[in-house]
Amino acid sequence: MTAPAVTAPGNPDGHAGPHPAPPSRLRRELRAVHALVHRDLLRLSLQRTHTALMLIQPVLYLFILGGGLAALIPTAALGVGYQLYLFPGMLMMTVQSPAIMVGIRLITDKQTGYLRELLMAPVSRATLLLGNCAGGTVVATVQGAVLLALAGAVGLPYDPLLLALLLTGMILASFTITALALALAVSLGRAELFHMLLGLVMMPLLFLSGGFFPLDNLPDWARGLAALNPLAYGVDLLRRSISLSVPHEATTVGIEWFGHQPPLLLEAGVLLTAGVLALLYATRRFSRPE
Repeated sequence: MTAPAVTAPGNPDGHAGPHPAPPSRLRRELRAVHALVHRDLLRLSLQRTHTALMLIQPVLYLFILGGGLAALIPTAALGVGYQLYLFPGMLMMTVQSPAIMVGIRLITDKQTGYLRELLMAPVSRATLLLGNCAGGTVVATVQGAVLLALAGAVGLPYDPLLLALLLTGMILASFTITALALALAVSLGRAELFHMLLGLVMMPLLFLSGGFFPLDNLPDWARGLAALNPLAYGVDLLRRSISLSVPHEATTVGIEWFGHQPPLLLEAGVLLTAGVLALLYATRRFSRPE
């Protein structure tokens, strides 16, 4: 009695078929980026209380501070009601918090050893940093979109073009702020220094962004600093997007170069360039073996 022939799995002829080819390097890198973005989205969905708390501050500013000052600041001084004037700044405040958290999380992952486990994956360090940047950008944009849903409460129409322009501006600002936070995180390497530096610069950056009051009311030296502030470019993009879609709503002048306001696309290009340069710097520092 002969023994039954053993066939190769999935091959009825009994001949071992060719092994599936391993995924290409590009596919591995893209999978790693997708996994890191998915991780950040899972964290966002699970930490609902934390997400809600991060949204409370801009909402309070918008409806309590904005509502209180609206009666004191005449519409003629800004061209719009104060709540509508404040709205782009609050959108920027909403996206900046989760974007900055990416830098803090990178330092924390390094201190806890989680980053060391990630570095064991068969992908480059640059890909891991890019995945963190992409995840932070997506999460920040999602949180900004939640506040964007309140546009009607400040008098903005739910126009598809307007919403698309504002969403694009938030994506661009989220990317740049996330890249800057990662560049700062890989340079400092300690969470204490990161928090200390943020405490020193974040409020001045917010006040020099034009989100709370017009930049043309500032002295010349402060306007010069505002022209170097990435948050000011983000606020200006959002505010000028509103004026494009709602032309009867005049707005004050934002960023100025030598007394002239740069074109909208040039401002977007400056913001994007700042983010790309920051990400390239962070990638170079992060790629150095320790």
